[in-house]
Amino acid sequence: MIFESLVAQVGQTLVKHQSMVVTAESCTGGMIAEALTSIGGSTAWFDRAYITYSYESKKEMLGVSEMTIQKKGAVSQQCVEEMALGALQQSHAKVSVSCSGIAGPTGASPDKPIGTVWLAWAIQGQDAVISERFLFLGDRQAVREQTTEAALKGILKLLKS
Repeated sequence: MIFESLVAQVGQTLVKHQSMVVTAESCTGGMIAEALTSIGGSTAWFDRAYITYSYESKKEMLGVSEMTIQKKGAVSQQCVEEMALGALQQSHAKVSVSCSGIAGPTGASPDKPIGTVWLAWAIQGQDAVISERFLFLGDRQAVREQTTEAALKGILKLLKS
């Protein structure tokens, strides 16, 4: 697995913080969860994953508001922040990561070109959600891999701050 070393660091850090992680994924289609569960022992720190590709699944499974989808869109800061918080509410995890983006080759718009991805991270009991917009280069697979790497690095950064 291409993320093995990074995943091992994430796992060790989660165990150190006595935390489990939940993912809420759209454009990665479960790649973050697959990476997190690719090494033995991940049951100690991985709770579950939500792959919410459609608008309906984001609303039904994670509580993303209809207003957010209509006014901001699924690829937006507000949407991924609501996804991260919803994943925490629907799980036993203390840490969440969420993503939504345009991996391509279609679906782009002038203000959201291919490679546009929003990621968000949250910790149970903390009001602040950390979110960041990325513009990744490459084909669909490259965008998904870069999103996964950024998600994992973000978990580490969140827990070390």
